[in-house]
Amino acid sequence: MELLINNQKKQFAQETLTIQALLDIESPQKQKGIAVAINNTVIPKTNWDSFLLQPSHQILIISATQGG
Repeated sequence: MELLINNQKKQFAQETLTIQALLDIESPQKQKGIAVAINNTVIPKTNWDSFLLQPSHQILIISATQGG
């Protein structure tokens, strides 16, 4: 499956992926302090395990940063 993540095309061997499965592959160590938006809609973390991604989805993974 080819997905567009943060404006970069990435290829995955899996036929189906949930948001959580994608995060387990892309950033297994950093899953706190992030948000995921699909087609400009933020998906609640409680739905990450069940939300199935489609090749047409535009996926944005946002990391919180500290600063001043």
